[in-house]
Order: sequence, then C-alpha cells, then structure tokens
Amino acid sequence: MAAFEDRRLGDLAAQLRQDDPRFARALETGSPCRPREYRHGVAWLLLAVALGGFVLGIVVGHGLLIAGGLVLAGLAAHLFDPDRGRVRQGIARTSE
Repeated sequence: MAAFEDRRLGDLAAQLRQDDPRFARALETGSPCRPREYRHGVAWLLLAVALGGFVLGIVVGHGLLIAGGLVLAGLAAHLFDPDRGRVRQGIARTSE
C-alpha cells in the first residue's frame, strides 16, 4: 500500500473513533456491536407508544390523546436521525 493510502486509512480510523467510540472499540476487540446509526431501541419503543396513544385517541375520540400521540411520534422521528449529535454540536455534514 502506498503511503498516502495508509494516511487515508488512518484518517478514516481517527474519524470513526471520534464519531462512534463504542463501535470503534468493538472493532478493535473483535466483538460485534451495531454502529450508532442502527441503535434505535428507544426510538422504536417511543414510536410504538405514540402509535398506541394516537390509535386510542382516535377510537375514544379524545383530541388530547391524538395530539399527544402525534407529538411523541415527532420525538421518535427525531431519535431516528443519525446526525442528531452532529447537529447538536454544530458540525456540518460533509459529503466527500
């Protein structure tokens, strides 16, 4: 491998360690771990609760339950965003 390719691989490894340290440690030790973009357990749970509240609000005919279900669905959708940590820190996404 050429020196510039080694440098690019080192840069990629450093970026990975900065973006998702848990995943980088798992790669180094050889134990499997999902990348941050695919860890959505809380988001799915919140989305299920939101859907349940929304459907219950429609069945019962209660506007507050419908509104609460929609708000919770919006919160769950925000949790599915893979770049929410970067947006919070003010780091722009670059496409190279």
